[in-house]
Amino acid sequence: MNIKYVEKDKSQLDIVHPLWEKIKEHHRARSIHFKEQFDATTWEIRKKQILDKADGGALLVHLAMNNDTGNFIGYCVTSIDGDNVGEIESIFIEADYRRVGIGNAFMQRALEWMKSYGVKRKVIAVAAGNEEVFGFYAKYNFYPRISVLMQPEEKS
Repeated sequence: MNIKYVEKDKSQLDIVHPLWEKIKEHHRARSIHFKEQFDATTWEIRKKQILDKADGGALLVHLAMNNDTGNFIGYCVTSIDGDNVGEIESIFIEADYRRVGIGNAFMQRALEWMKSYGVKRKVIAVAAGNEEVFGFYAKYNFYPRISVLMQPEEKS
């Protein structure tokens, strides 16, 4: 595959919006108790969360592009907050392009970027229902540490 990797900064975060909508639907479809919260989260809300976290820190947007079509086929957004904690905020690859090394390229680039900042801790949050990704993240020494249980919001 003719894949090109592109790096962007926080000013170009909106580029990932169409692909983020797909990961939002992926999580919503797998959620048992929190579908309404995925429905209620808009791109503007998520974008603000990411930018707020990176305020006083740093943000990196990696994109994978099919060089033949010019279409973006995946992304990885990585943040470093003001406490020097690095986080893989969001990672998504179109289904037809999975298992060809794009996720590996994203993870290696994100981890090297965090290392260059000397982050003291690296984290990834995985939505309930998406536990199938644990094996992928284990390749990079990320393991489940705690599970946070929540009650769904009361419907009014």
